[in-house]
Amino acid sequence: MLGMNPREMQKAMKRLGIKQEEIDAKEVVIKTPGRDLVIKNPHVSRINMMGQETIQIIGDITEVDKDEILEIDEDDIATVMEQTNCGKEEALEALQTSNGNLAEAILKIQNK
Repeated sequence: MLGMNPREMQKAMKRLGIKQEEIDAKEVVIKTPGRDLVIKNPHVSRINMMGQETIQIIGDITEVDKDEILEIDEDDIATVMEQTNCGKEEALEALQTSNGNLAEAILKIQNK
């Protein structure tokens, strides 16, 4: 089936009773007892084959140990947002990747 025209592939899947739906996701997080799997830039497909539903996720995977997750102060998030004119999610991510260091988080966003 490699090299098959995408339209032909869709027809073949339909004949086999396979339905595929693309999901517009920004980030996928899989939480486990000891760690989280964070998938950035995900390409997510929901596939239904004869009543059996599966999800396929392709993207940049990062593992985060539960012990490594920092508690970030709301005031720190507000400070980063104010200094960089960014959104809350971007400020929080910058603070987490810089281990809560305000100056480093601000510089990361400004140097993008």
